[in-house]
Amino acid sequence: MYTVYLYVHCANQPRPRSCFCHLVYPSGDVCISILHPPEEDEHGYESAAERWSPVQTPQTILLSVISMLSSPNDESPANVEAAMQWRDDPKEFKRRTRRCVNASLETI
Repeated sequence: MYTVYLYVHCANQPRPRSCFCHLVYPSGDVCISILHPPEEDEHGYESAAERWSPVQTPQTILLSVISMLSSPNDESPANVEAAMQWRDDPKEFKRRTRRCVNASLETI
C-alpha cells in the first residue's frame, strides 16, 4: 500500500524538496507522460497523444501515479543516476530513497 500526498504548488510558496527517484526530476516534478506539455517529444519517446489534454481528470492522473508506482518505466527515467542505481544496486537505491522520503516527511 502507498500513501500519496498531493501538493498544489503556489507561486508564492517554496517548492517541495526533491526526492532521489528515477521517476522524479531533480526539480521535484514527477515524470508522468499525461502531465507533459501536449507537443511532440524531442527525444521521440512519447507521442503528443500520450501527453496532456483537456480530457485528463484527477482520476486519470491518480491512475497514472498508481501505474507509475506499480510498474515503473526505467527506459525513460527522469533521473538517470537514480535509474542506474535502481537497476544495478536496488538495496542501496531503497536505502537512499527511504532516507530522502524520511527527510521530506519532516518538512510536512
